[in-house]
Amino acid sequence: MSKTILITGCSSGIGYDAAKTLAARGWRVFATCRQESDCARLRDEGMESFRLDYSDANTISEAVQTALTRSGGTLDALFNNGAYAIPGAVEDLPTDALRANFETNFFGYHELIRQVIPVMRRQGSGRIVQCSSVLGFAAMKWRGSYVATKFALEGLTDTLRLEMRDTAIGIVLIEPGPITTKFRENARSQFEKWIDWDRSPRAEQYRGSLLARLYDAKDRPDPFELPPSAVTKKLIHALEAPRPRPRYFVTTPTYIASWLNRLFSTPLRDRIVAKM
Repeated sequence: MSKTILITGCSSGIGYDAAKTLAARGWRVFATCRQESDCARLRDEGMESFRLDYSDANTISEAVQTALTRSGGTLDALFNNGAYAIPGAVEDLPTDALRANFETNFFGYHELIRQVIPVMRRQGSGRIVQCSSVLGFAAMKWRGSYVATKFALEGLTDTLRLEMRDTAIGIVLIEPGPITTKFRENARSQFEKWIDWDRSPRAEQYRGSLLARLYDAKDRPDPFELPPSAVTKKLIHALEAPRPRPRYFVTTPTYIASWLNRLFSTPLRDRIVAKM
C-alpha cells in the first residue's frame, strides 16, 4: 500500500508542487486548500482534495477525519505548509492583524499536529514536517508579523522534536528563503487590509523601501529565488530518509543567514541586515 500524507496550502506554490510530485512518486496525497474552489480545481486534475482552513478549527477536524476515513485510519505523514505575511512596521501593525496571522501560521499548525499525533502514535510511526522560513531564525525589517509567527513555530517544533524522541514520530523543519509563489501577491492584499502606511511616521520609508518591493518589483524575481521544486526536493528527503535531519535549508539566503548568526555579534549582524 502507498504511504499517505496530508498537505496543507496546496492551491499553488510549494504545496501544489509537493502534492503533484509526491503523488507521482507513489504517495497517496490528501491535498488540502483553504478555498473550496481551489479544491475543486485540484480534483479536476485528478487529486484528492478537500478543505482545510487553519483559521477554522472545524475544517481542521473535518479534514483529518476525511483523510483517515479514506485511508482506513492511518496517516504516514503531515506537511504543514500554508502561511501568509502582513508586511509593515511593527509599530503600524494592529494587534488584531497579528492575532489573525498567528491563527493561521501558528495556532492552526498546532491544532493539526495535536490531531495527527494520536494517529501516528497508535500506528507506531509517522513524520511531521513543518514549513518554516529563513525568517524563522533571522529577523528582517518590515516582516515583524511573519517573523514572529515563524520564530514561534521554530520554538514549538524544536520542543516537539525533543518530546517525540521516545516515539517513532519524526519531527522536521524546512526553512526556505525566496521561492517563486504567490506569496508576495497575497502579502500585498494583507498590507492593504491592515496597514495605514500613509499616516505612519515611517511613510517616507514605506515609499522608498517596502512599497517598491511589494508593487514595483512584483514581476521581478528575487535574485536568489528558486522554484517550489527546490522545497519539494528537501521535503522528499525529510519524508523518506530513515534518519531525517532536524532542519533543511532551501536557497542561498537561508545558508547566509545561518552563517551570519553563527559568526557575527548581534550589533554587527544588525548593521548588515538593516541595510537589506
